[in-house]
Amino acid sequence: MDFWDQDAVDLVGPGFIEFDSSGTGQFRFIAVEGSLDCRNSHPRNARVDFTWTGTDDGEPVFGRGWAEHDADTLHGHIYFHAGDDSGFRATQTSP
Repeated sequence: MDFWDQDAVDLVGPGFIEFDSSGTGQFRFIAVEGSLDCRNSHPRNARVDFTWTGTDDGEPVFGRGWAEHDADTLHGHIYFHAGDDSGFRATQTSP
């Protein structure tokens, strides 16, 4: 993530973001965990826009973001409503 270093991202477990075929997903980084509601609003490319809701160290939080697949990397940006934001990059792990 652009705003936080890897040790912070993996604070409570490995940071991750997952998307599934039903248009939902989940993520975790630092002490933030959330669920995603995804929309493929750009059908000609591999971009997905999402809103999310979750908790930050037990406190309710929500926001929005986007992600785009490019070769072997997923990159995007996540925004907290009225708060921080950060770009991110992720690579697929083995199931």
